[in-house]
Amino acid sequence: MQKRLLVPSRVRRIPRQFSWIDQRLVRDRHVERADCTALALYLFLLTVADAQGLSYYADGSVAPMLSLRPEQVAVAREDLLRAGLIAYEAPLYQVLALDPPPPARPTAQDGAARSRARGSEALRSLREVLQQTLEAHS
Repeated sequence: MQKRLLVPSRVRRIPRQFSWIDQRLVRDRHVERADCTALALYLFLLTVADAQGLSYYADGSVAPMLSLRPEQVAVAREDLLRAGLIAYEAPLYQVLALDPPPPARPTAQDGAARSRARGSEALRSLREVLQQTLEAHS
């Protein structure tokens, strides 16, 4: 199919203010992780967020703009939190990057546990060698 502009006089242009919607929202199926009320809140937060994804909007302000009750905003927020799309500490929202989280860095405790496990394996191997040697000489 050949694409063509349907209304050339209304071609979208990048606005002066900061705002975007990442295509990975659909492509990586993030939209399937929340219901339409939560996605309406997400769209609102994307629109009002600054370049770091931050915004301060109280439920009482958001609700009438989305034709919702404050309780519905709270439920929608919980859906977005569970989906890993936002972070929230009243009154601050942060729209999160859709990138997968970075791999966990090994901690000193992880290293110590691996070292103990290797030491335990070495002792077990040594024990098996000694047992085999004793059995062979018995």
